[in-house]
Amino acid sequence: MAETRKTIDPAVVELLQVAKNKGISTPFDRAEVTKPCPIGRDGSCCRQCFMGPCRLVGKTLVGVCGATQETVQARNMARMIAAGAASHNDHSRNMILALLAVGEGKAPGFEIKDEKKLRKVAGYFGIKADGKGKEELAVEVAKAALAEFSTRESGELAYLKRATPKRQALWRKLGMAPRGIDREVVETLHRTHMGTDQDAEHLLDQALRCALSDGWGGSMIATDISDILFGTPGPTAAAGNYGVLKEDEVNIVIHGHEPTLAEMMVVAVVEKEALELARAKGAKGINLVGMCCSGNELLMRHGVPIMGNFLQQELGIATGAIEAMVVDYQCIMQGIQAAAEHTHTKIITVSPKAHITGAIAMDFEEPNALEIARKIVRLAIDNYPNRKDVHIPDIMDRVVVGFSHEYIAYMQGGVYRESFRPLNDAIMQGRIRGAAGVVGCNNAQVVHDEAITNVIKELIHNDVLVVTTGCNAVTCAKQGLLTPEVMDYAGPGLREVCAAIGIPPVLHMGSCVDNTRILTVLTQMATEGGLGEDIDDLPAVGIAPEWMSEKALCIGAYFAASGAHVIFGVGSPVANSPAVAKMMTAGWEAKCGGSLEFIEDWRRIVARALELIDGKRKALRLEEYDPQRYALKGNYMPGDALPFEEYARGSYSLAKK
Repeated sequence: MAETRKTIDPAVVELLQVAKNKGISTPFDRAEVTKPCPIGRDGSCCRQCFMGPCRLVGKTLVGVCGATQETVQARNMARMIAAGAASHNDHSRNMILALLAVGEGKAPGFEIKDEKKLRKVAGYFGIKADGKGKEELAVEVAKAALAEFSTRESGELAYLKRATPKRQALWRKLGMAPRGIDREVVETLHRTHMGTDQDAEHLLDQALRCALSDGWGGSMIATDISDILFGTPGPTAAAGNYGVLKEDEVNIVIHGHEPTLAEMMVVAVVEKEALELARAKGAKGINLVGMCCSGNELLMRHGVPIMGNFLQQELGIATGAIEAMVVDYQCIMQGIQAAAEHTHTKIITVSPKAHITGAIAMDFEEPNALEIARKIVRLAIDNYPNRKDVHIPDIMDRVVVGFSHEYIAYMQGGVYRESFRPLNDAIMQGRIRGAAGVVGCNNAQVVHDEAITNVIKELIHNDVLVVTTGCNAVTCAKQGLLTPEVMDYAGPGLREVCAAIGIPPVLHMGSCVDNTRILTVLTQMATEGGLGEDIDDLPAVGIAPEWMSEKALCIGAYFAASGAHVIFGVGSPVANSPAVAKMMTAGWEAKCGGSLEFIEDWRRIVARALELIDGKRKALRLEEYDPQRYALKGNYMPGDALPFEEYARGSYSLAKK
């Protein structure tokens, strides 16, 4: 791959040369020399016992134990889904414990910022909220949420009631209703142990149940509690890419997936004592910047700028401008510590679950979160005079973020008449062809950001409304896809609807766990009427163009089990078993109405997505989509986008470098 074809982001191209000059290794470099094992990549390697690993290729069609290709591939897939579920669900437990600490008065600095949502969530758990203070109610909600992790007396998770009645009945009929968040992960690991479950379809059924424990359990609970503690997001203006780093300020980067300490960092960086100390060290101020999903959390609630996505973390260090990179867990490359050893940057781990050899460990819990945040800020300030060569690309992109499902409902009807009726009507009329959730990771084995960007541009050009989360959303931020000006790419029907409502055609909905906001939107669209009775009736698809993580597979599986068709790019972990691939496409569609398929080329992904959307429109007996129908109607034309500054209410300064 040519140097400039590692990425389509010019800031990344610029910093790749800077990193090379400084001797800093990046995932782009390592991907050139560390090629995927073709046997493992296609799912034909079994490592479940030490009689192997068994490579099921060529004439070797079964393992030493007799396990078939289908069993091995289904078992591998189930294990990856279980690991993805475990990561989200363990994050959820952390958020629940934070809420409990706040309710019990054991978390100084934290508070309940959305009491209305707290009372709504209490209702999901069957807790009466009348006459109770918010702290008392928070304790009850937290304890009820913690109980979801063990086997439920009722036999299923409480949040399943948020799905449509039709979907709930289907899960019960299929035996897929999760019985407890931890139980499903443990049972999946048990079933995939050598010599246990050895029927591919049976294994994949359990994988779906395990995934549902994440989508309609851990992740959905985590999103709700984050909103309760830190506020439910609304549209906010901010900035993205490496240009958000400042040459004359102390730069602190928050990276990972847990927003708890990150929220305290927001407090600590503006305290008078810290700012005075920074000025005494020669800096003009303190600049807090986000990365990946912790960055998305700060971005959508506070307008804190976001530096980049998954593949960009070591390149940020290569700028020489970062005093401290603060990491919690998930998607953090161990290579950041090696990169930091070439600069003055300090890597600080803050989760007791995730240390990095050579990094500074400052484990936090809710009672000491503000104290730890202040220590980190002081360490970063003291490190400022140690800067050497600084190179910050002069590239900064403007973004509008923070479209929670509550805000999407509000913007269509206001406080007293919030509704999904306008969106449903626009789809029924053909102004909007359908909807797509384009989400997921980056992968160093494909051109960084290319598939994500092209898929989204093509979809909105074809009048498909896009919602996005996670690293995919950061790509959109960097590529200028999260502002009203992107209307120029959109089809005429989608442009007209977005202009009327006052939204861009690509909606940022948050971090990885916030994919459950998309589940909620789809459920509300289904219950609104006119587009069927359940998610599997909707003209909507899910796409992960550049996926790489087990969490992504779990997300795809819980959307499939919820009735959505999901397409993954890059490659397939079940490529060597057509039978297992068929179980996940035709088999899951027959059972759940959704499917999970793998298509490498982004052009074919777009074609398949439009085919699926049009198929749902036909099944609903809607008019066939006509791209010219609204081309000359309405007053909204390309170039008429609202000025960025007038559109968003965010307070973060967008001054150009």
